[in-house]
Formats: sequence, C-alpha cells, structure tokens
Amino acid sequence: MVRRSAFVQFAILTEWRDLMVRRRLATTIAEAGHSISSFVADAAAQPLCQAGVIAFCILWWATGLPTDVLTATLSILAITLTQMVLNRQKLREEDDRRRDVAMHAKLDELLRAEKLARKELAGIEELEEEEIAALKLRLAAPLRSKADE
Repeated sequence: MVRRSAFVQFAILTEWRDLMVRRRLATTIAEAGHSISSFVADAAAQPLCQAGVIAFCILWWATGLPTDVLTATLSILAITLTQMVLNRQKLREEDDRRRDVAMHAKLDELLRAEKLARKELAGIEELEEEEIAALKLRLAAPLRSKADE
C-alpha cells in the first residue's frame, strides 16, 4: 500500500473541502434561482399583472416615447418570462413523474401481495397503449364468459 505524505493528504482534503463548498454554493444559487423564477412566473401569470403590462404599453405609446425601445424591452421580457415558465413546468412534470412512479410501485406491491390478483397486471405501465388494450381484452375474456353462464 502506498503511503501518502501528510502534505498530499492535506492537499487532497483541502481540494475535497473546496469541492463541497462549491457544490453547496451552486446548489444554493440554483435553489435561489428556482425560487425567483417560480415567484416571477406565478406573478406574471396573474391577470392583473398582464393588464398592467398592457396599460404600461398604452401609456408608453400615448406619451410618444420611442417604440423601438419598448419593442426590444418587451421582446427580452417575453423571452425571459417564457423560460421561467418553462422551468417551472419542468419542475412540476418531474414532481408528477416521481409521484406516478411511486404510485405504480405501490400498486405493483399490492398486486403481488394479493393472492387472487393476476400477476400479469404488475408492471404494465411500461407497455405501449396497444399492448395494454390487448392485455385488457385478453384478461376480460374469462370474466365475460363467466358472466354469460
């Protein structure tokens, strides 16, 4: 086994500590960005805010200020707000996906635990829609024949 000098060990620990500090800082900055983005996206979606932007534009135009500056500003604002809304939507979709996966895991566990449950149904969420429909028809056929008797 290779022994490292105290200096090398200190250098490694220092580098590791610096890496952890940078990661914490990056995480903190990302969380702050998500919070600001969520707040701005939620505020911009309010009808009163949208009415305020329209009123501001009408006031700008009525006072005779240069409209090219207004157009450039509104274009940048629209691009920024669109990105914020898309980021917010992405977070919501990730939360929905996580909840769906958890729900499927719970349902699969219930299907496996129930002695009378059909094992074929566990894990069908991975199948294509056509395969699910075919499986549903195949499994419903014995129930229909029993109902006919």
